[in-house]
Formats: sequence, structure tokens, C-alpha cells
Amino acid sequence: MLDLTYDTPKPKVISGATHDWELVIGMEVHAQVTSNAKLFSGASTRFGAEPNANVAFVDAAMPGMLPVINEFCVEQAVRTGLGLKARINLTSAFDRKNYFYPDLPQGYQISQLYHPIVGEGEVLVEMGDGTARHVRIERIHLEQDAGKSIHDMDPNMSFVDLNRTGVALMEIVSRPDLRGPEEAAAYVVKLRQILRYLGTCDGNMQNGNLRADVNVSVCRPGDYEKYQATQDFSHLGTRCEIKNMNSMRFIQAAIDYEARRQIGILEAAGIVDQETRLYDPDRNETRSMRSKEEAHDYRYFPDPDLLPLEIEQGWVDDIAANLPELPDQKKARFIGDFGLSDYDASVLTADLASAGYFEAVAAGRDGKMAANWVINELFGRLKKEDHDITESPISAVQLGAIIDLIQKGDISGKIAKDLFEIVYSEGGDPAVIVEERGMKQVTDTGAIEAAVDEIIAANPAQVEKAKQNPKLAGWFVGQVMKATGGKANPKAVNEIVSRKLAG
Repeated sequence: MLDLTYDTPKPKVISGATHDWELVIGMEVHAQVTSNAKLFSGASTRFGAEPNANVAFVDAAMPGMLPVINEFCVEQAVRTGLGLKARINLTSAFDRKNYFYPDLPQGYQISQLYHPIVGEGEVLVEMGDGTARHVRIERIHLEQDAGKSIHDMDPNMSFVDLNRTGVALMEIVSRPDLRGPEEAAAYVVKLRQILRYLGTCDGNMQNGNLRADVNVSVCRPGDYEKYQATQDFSHLGTRCEIKNMNSMRFIQAAIDYEARRQIGILEAAGIVDQETRLYDPDRNETRSMRSKEEAHDYRYFPDPDLLPLEIEQGWVDDIAANLPELPDQKKARFIGDFGLSDYDASVLTADLASAGYFEAVAAGRDGKMAANWVINELFGRLKKEDHDITESPISAVQLGAIIDLIQKGDISGKIAKDLFEIVYSEGGDPAVIVEERGMKQVTDTGAIEAAVDEIIAANPAQVEKAKQNPKLAGWFVGQVMKATGGKANPKAVNEIVSRKLAG
């Protein structure tokens, strides 16, 4: 079981010149659906293709071209909803959202406003201090992405790449349950982790496959509780939306700047305009992009080219029955089955590749020892070299073999670290390396005793000190280990040294 305390969100309080203020944050996360084809065409979604190489006639809005729904994208959205413990709507519909996209030839976006495919759900966000937050999901809807405008290829013209046009997005909309920059970033991290476990989005923020629009407002202490009691959003203050955030660090910095900007306006008796803003990381500031539209400004209406989407409960049940083990479940199992701490289990389940590697190492072995070697030795080394687990030079089989040698008493912990370095740098079978290089631990008590006797005989003054202060026996242990090249069994050395000094 996870040992967590579930708290209501604790707001970050910012002291203004005259008052204290609290943050209120809601997120709209756009996750690109993992699919080989786009939402309404068969064009490829492959990243990095030549500009305008992945464009079907329907993506280019050629006359007479009609959208055809990609069933797999629908399945991925349902899978995501189930992974977020959300209600799946068996009937949903697509709408046209009308406003100018320079890189969307249709002149409108096909989205879902009135009848989204997924309803209310939740995400459990752990804060790293033993507390967790339940962040409510309001809805998830499917929509098509726009293309990309390129402004740095010509001083007088902009270019358009339509490769992303029509790619399937899931917009995951949260309630305004987040109360600080750290919570907002932790929420996106957890959401990305779940999506990756589900296989519905790769979460690659550098490629734009996961990006967040952050809605920020500030209110006076006590106003959030009024909102909770009445569901009247006016208590939360005027929100501003920061578009297309693709970095956890920038999300936190943008929220902090925007909150302080709004507080400055309010304390100067000004009015915060509801608008969409962009974050400039070089200047660490947000700047106005456009006034924030309401739903009616987009002139939504049902898309006449797409029938309402109707799915069967049996199909949903089949998807639910085949969901993978999700992060919270895996973490709880690691704690229960392997006796890991909450922290170690969190590190090991951060991504599927790391969890799978650890399970392979821990199979049939001491779970805590396996976790220590994976986290401290392997992850530490990989991080130092800016690699991830998929680039590890040491396989799970090799690391497991090193642990086996320790548990059998063939090598000591110190020798194991030397062996780890050899296998990491050169590869090879750990057991063979130990034999060929003479790294096997000395377990012959007679040989160890002879070494202890030699050290004691050569250091009578140190012997007398150790008899007066038993803590100094460690000096003898160190000398014996040095004399045997670190190969003596440390436990045997300690026992023999203690016996000899007491005799």
C-alpha cells in the first residue's frame, strides 16, 4: 500500500504590497495520440519528415475531400480515459471551431465541445513530501492539430509546413484544482507518466507531442473555499492563459511571473484582462498574444461531415480488460513485493523502461539490494553521462549476475563496484571476468587469520590502543583488506580481528 496523506491543495501564498494572494491554476494538456495515421486521414504522423511530405488531400482541405474517423485514435482516447478513471461517453460528436489558423487550410478546427468522448476523471499527484493531491479531470476531447508556421527562412515571407495538420490530439482539461507552480509541474509529470504507461502518447515535449496551456488567476485567501461551496468561478479572479508550454521548469517560472504580474495590476486598482499570453524564457516574462475568446466567439457548430460517434460498452470493456499495470499500481506492488521504500519505488516506476529493467534484475534476488544497485550505481552513472536506461551498457542480466556473485560470497561489495566498472566499460560475463582476473573474494579463514596475525604483530602499540578503545579495531580491518587487495571477506576479517584483539 502507498503510505500517503491525501490533502486538499495547499495554496501558494504570495505577499503583495498590501495583501496576501493565492494562486489558482487549471491546465489544458494537448497530448498527441500515438498513431501511425492522422485523425481524419491516412497520412503519416512520422516526426522529422520533409516539410509537407505527410499531407493527404483532406489535410490540405482540397475541394470535395471528406474526413474519415480513425478508429484507433478513438480507441487510444478511450484507453486514456480509462487510465484516468474517467467516464467514457458512448455517444460523442465533433464540432467545427472557427477562427483563423494560418497553418490550417480548412479555416476551422474539428474538435469536440458539446459532447466530448471522455468525461470526468482524476489524477493522483504525489508531491514528494508524503502528501498527494487528487486533481479532477473535467473532460478529454479529440481534435485535430494545426500545422507549423516558419518565420526564420526569409526576411519577407513566412512558410507553412502542414505535416502536423490533422494529427490527432487529446485535450485533457483539468479543473482549477492546482494551487502552486510545483503542483502544476508535478501534475504534468504524472499525466505524462500515465500516458506513456498506457502507450497513448509518447510524452515527448521537445517535439511538441505534449504541451500545456496553463490558466492562471489569483484570489484573496478564502475566496477559493467560496468557489468550492458555490462553483461560482467569479471568486477565482480573472484567468489568463499561457499557451504552448513544453518544459516543467518553464511552466513553474511562467506561473510565478504571471501571478505576480496580476497581483501588481490588482494592487494598483487595475483590471486584469482575460487574454492569451506567451512565455519568453529568455526574459522570464509573459507577454500578450491575443484577447482570450469565449466559446461563443469560435462560432461552434456540429461538423456536418461527421456523424455522431457511437461506441459500444462491450468494446470499452474489452479495452479496460487489457489495460497495462499503471504507475500507482506498479509502485504499490514494488513496495509490497520487494520491500522498497516509497522513494525507491517512485524512482524505479518513473518510466516503463526503468521498471522493466529493475524487475529483470530483482527476479529471484534480494529486492532492496537490486534497487540499490539499479538506482545508486547504474542510474547515477547514466545520469552523469546524460544517458537513459535504454542506453545502458550493462544489461539487466549482467547486473543480476554481479548481485548473484555478491550473494554467493564470491566477491565483496568493494570488488563488486570494481567489477561493475569493468562490465560497464568493457562488457562481458561478470562471473568469467571474476575468474580470469583473479577477483574472487578470499574466504579461506586460515589465510585471513594469517594476514590478521601479521598486521597485529607488526603494530603492538596500535593493539594496546584498540584494547582500550574497541572502536579502533576498524584500523586493523582496513589494513587486512589493504594487504589482501580488498579480496578478503569483510565479515570474516571483522570476526577474526575482534577475536584476536579480545584474546
